[in-house]
Amino acid sequence: MKNLELCAVTKAFGTNTVLDGIDLSVSPGEMICLIGASGSGKSTLLKCLNLLEPIDDGQILLDGQDIAEPGLDPQPIRQRIGMVFQSYNLFPHMTALDNALLAPRRVLRKTRADLLPETEALFARFGLADRMHHYPDQLSGGQQQRVAIVRALAMQPEIMLFDEITSALDPELVGEVLDVLRQLRTEGMTMILATHEMAFAREAADTICFLDNGRILEQGAPSDIFTAPRHARTKSFLSRVL
Repeated sequence: MKNLELCAVTKAFGTNTVLDGIDLSVSPGEMICLIGASGSGKSTLLKCLNLLEPIDDGQILLDGQDIAEPGLDPQPIRQRIGMVFQSYNLFPHMTALDNALLAPRRVLRKTRADLLPETEALFARFGLADRMHHYPDQLSGGQQQRVAIVRALAMQPEIMLFDEITSALDPELVGEVLDVLRQLRTEGMTMILATHEMAFAREAADTICFLDNGRILEQGAPSDIFTAPRHARTKSFLSRVL
């Protein structure tokens, strides 16, 4: 069963069509990597899925419900679909732990005491147990990005979206963040990533989607996309990034 489906999703900013009839089905536990040049629509697609951007046409179905309907309260949807951005967006005046506890306390209406065991376990899982009480400026970029992932997971989402989460990191810090994604994949988290990390996409993704000018020009298994792309545009892109 597909728990997330995009049907002819269209999005424009003024006269610039950024998403042009996107169709995509996501199965539970699947990892989909969105690849393509900057400006191809990857980030906008993720923002539409998280209801940060309204779509102009089409449907976004979550367990059969069209979550893109105008007037729908986005908060319950965002509890189910978490998102981590390129910039960590941590509150600088709060510790890593308090950053992670903020949304569950406000949105889920749970007490700090109720949330603490699970949240501390998340920090431990991702090698951050000794950094929980540090402030963001006391953490490396890789640690801050892992805290941002912990913060999103503290809401217990069913689906996670990741928007170029390693692109702002120094190369030596990228690996520790990708290790978190590998662990989530092993645990069966449904994930959609926009990424420039081609080696990781080739190794870890179930499905690769190549976006070009707001369309999914080609999609398939990593072995197919990376070794035998069908479209000249896909070949051209991969020849520059591999």
